[in-house]
Amino acid sequence: MTGFGKVTAELPSKKVTVEIKTLNSKQLDISMRVPSTYKEKEMPIRSQLLKSLERGKVEFSIYIEYMGKEMPTQINTVAIEHYYGQIKEIAAKMDIPLPGDWFQVLLRIPEVVKTEVLEPDESEWKVVQKAIDDAVAQLHDFRIQEGEMLQHLFIQKIEKITSLIAEIEKYEGERIEKIKTRIMDNLEKVITTDYDKNRFEQEMIYYIEKLDVNEEKSRLENHLKYFINTMEEGQGQGKKLGFIVQEIGREINTLGSKSNHAEMQQVVVRMKDELEQIKEQVLNVL
Repeated sequence: MTGFGKVTAELPSKKVTVEIKTLNSKQLDISMRVPSTYKEKEMPIRSQLLKSLERGKVEFSIYIEYMGKEMPTQINTVAIEHYYGQIKEIAAKMDIPLPGDWFQVLLRIPEVVKTEVLEPDESEWKVVQKAIDDAVAQLHDFRIQEGEMLQHLFIQKIEKITSLIAEIEKYEGERIEKIKTRIMDNLEKVITTDYDKNRFEQEMIYYIEKLDVNEEKSRLENHLKYFINTMEEGQGQGKKLGFIVQEIGREINTLGSKSNHAEMQQVVVRMKDELEQIKEQVLNVL
């Protein structure tokens, strides 16, 4: 399920911003961007997220904004002097011109600019941990709001499919009569001699029974009720709802293949449209 959480914690010399984004995924997949200051805390952070989150592609980031003059990045003056002397010596020896912009050249050399990694003390780490917890809480609140919207949408769509089942019923009697009349008309056109009317009636009953959709309607209604009941059980039912949607789709497809009636097929198409909208959103459910 999609979600977002962002919290900024203020420390004496810096601001630490924790940001969490989640997107749809069948599994829990966590990617992390953590500055070198908190690199050794990466595993505790991952454990913290695993306890709090389930399913989804999670993008976790920590950003540091330093305040004042306290910066962990320093220019290594000893290294600059050393490289400067070497470059001048090589230029004189090889008879090549010296660089026009010394700083641009020297600052690109490795180890000239060094970053001092300051490991957080216990008090700082507690502040960062709380920021992570608060960001996760924001993410959960975001997901709850989205979940309520999805629940309302699902109920609307399920109720619509249920009402469409009732529409099918008014065409069933008419459909059987149309099929029966069509078979009789075709039979009279191709058969000029007498035929066994009892056998014909038996075959007709067998054929019409194969077109009967009462069983499919009953199963479809049960699946729709099961979907609502499962949704109301609470968190962690996303995969189960996905399986139920597949079963609903199978029954609707069978109704379409057995309908043999233009108006009934139109109703089935409307059912499929409602179900497709459920399919698109059910991946958002945890």
